[in-house]
Amino acid sequence: MGALACMLKDAGYQVTGSDKNVYPPMSRFLEEKGVTVMAGFDGDHLSHRPDLVVIGNAVSRDNAEVLATMDMELCYCSMPQAVNRFAAAGKRQLLVAGTHGKTTTSAMLAWMLFSAGRDPSFIIGGILPNFTSNYRSGEGDCIVIEADEYDTAFFDKGPKFLHYTPHAAILTSVEFDHADIYRDLDHVRDAFGRFIAQIPASALLVSVDDDRNVLDLVGRAVCRRQTYGLEQTSQWRLGEIIIEPPQTRFQGQKNGALFGWFSTRMIGVHNLKNTLATIAVADDLGLSPDDIAKALEGFSGVRRRQEIRGEKRGIVVMDDFAHHPTAVRETLAAVKHYFHNNRVVAVFEPRTNSSMRKVFQKDYAGVFDPADRICIRKPSMLQKVPEGQRFSSQQLVADLIKRGKDASHFDDTEGIIDDLVRTSMPGDIILIMSNGGFDNIHERLLKLL
Repeated sequence: MGALACMLKDAGYQVTGSDKNVYPPMSRFLEEKGVTVMAGFDGDHLSHRPDLVVIGNAVSRDNAEVLATMDMELCYCSMPQAVNRFAAAGKRQLLVAGTHGKTTTSAMLAWMLFSAGRDPSFIIGGILPNFTSNYRSGEGDCIVIEADEYDTAFFDKGPKFLHYTPHAAILTSVEFDHADIYRDLDHVRDAFGRFIAQIPASALLVSVDDDRNVLDLVGRAVCRRQTYGLEQTSQWRLGEIIIEPPQTRFQGQKNGALFGWFSTRMIGVHNLKNTLATIAVADDLGLSPDDIAKALEGFSGVRRRQEIRGEKRGIVVMDDFAHHPTAVRETLAAVKHYFHNNRVVAVFEPRTNSSMRKVFQKDYAGVFDPADRICIRKPSMLQKVPEGQRFSSQQLVADLIKRGKDASHFDDTEGIIDDLVRTSMPGDIILIMSNGGFDNIHERLLKLL
């Protein structure tokens, strides 16, 4: 929504918006772009009678501004409808879908096209340091869209990605998530199955080769298909990997033959596999191995994805968006493997509608093994979840201790900061994982360190 607002602002429209909580980096980004964001929701925010109201999926039918929109009979639409009308019209849509890795994979693909002179547009759910933006309106014929499986709006409960028509699509993974809107894994699989089935015959689907749910679903595709990963049978295979900090070098193989050697600052096999997916799409669009290699060497990642926020007294504070158990596991494994001589301290805030529910209670106990010390915060918005469905951070810590882990539970962010200031040592990597602002813990911790 922030990217769309800024894109419309750049196109010459007057843009205002409302949200309950806006936190960095998006709050600063919107302010710098001159987009007026009003705190909270109030019908008076629409007193100027805008020509169009774009309604996000975070608000319900009884929201004050939704009610005002209806009372004033204003025109309204959903976010993907607005993207199709104002950003993607007439362009080849390159979609990145999946439970994990969408933002980083989308960012890599957008940077590849830009680096190769294709002048792409993109709309992505994270700030790209290469562009200092999460959107771009280019003159080229391609637009990269992070295609989300979350529902569209209160008036359209289908997933957002069903609104798009891909020229090419990447599918990174399919797992249970978003427990507030999906009943179970079968419900999630049904949504992704519908997405796959509607990809046009002329389009390309690039899908991961080691996800059982993906493998089951891609059979519904009528389009061209390629697979990527570590399997010998995949069209795109990850070959030899050489870690040479701060770079990781790896072989990309196409149909069993060497396609090229590539170098990236991204860490972890999961990131390398998703890089391979972008290489497959870039190759299909006509980019050469040299074009791709040059782009990857210059790719600066995405904010809040293994982003080093600062270093004080030899202690590194790293920020990551990880919240799903699989994302937490893969992120920790990658960081520990890369910084194998350092103590890794994992700080986790369960904040999503899924992680605050007990659906992943047992799963979380097994994903923190790579960490040397673990700090778990009590969810700050637990009251949003019915009492019998709530996640217990105390139980998670008890389960971690049973596994022999050094783990502690904290009721608030202040307690975590105090503990980290007291116990951290030079050489520590403090990996903070949350999908929210986490009470500005990164800057506060660095200041006190």
